[in-house]
Amino acid sequence: MPLYELICISRANLVQANMAALLKRSAETVLDRGGAVRGFVNLGRDQPLPYRMKRHMEYHTHGSFWLMHYYSNPKTTGVLMSQLKLDPRIVRCNVVKVTDKLEEMVALPEKT
Repeated sequence: MPLYELICISRANLVQANMAALLKRSAETVLDRGGAVRGFVNLGRDQPLPYRMKRHMEYHTHGSFWLMHYYSNPKTTGVLMSQLKLDPRIVRCNVVKVTDKLEEMVALPEKT
């Protein structure tokens, strides 16, 4: 399974319990479809956005940035993206395919 990186900007004014529910739902979507979540990275809460963004009929100037690394098949990534785009807590999200296989990501020592 390929390794993906989900990059998200969520609303700046989310309470911690609401943010935890958002992260849990994202992870459960991957896990329920046979994938594996590698981890989350918090890139900062209430950071200014590079430009004003409109999402769900509101303008946003600040957001909370976070990443999720996970292994899954491409169909799971499509389902995850469609769920996040409909979620009113998300301002922007994108998925990047990091590598196809684990061996490509970690350089294994050559045998002599």
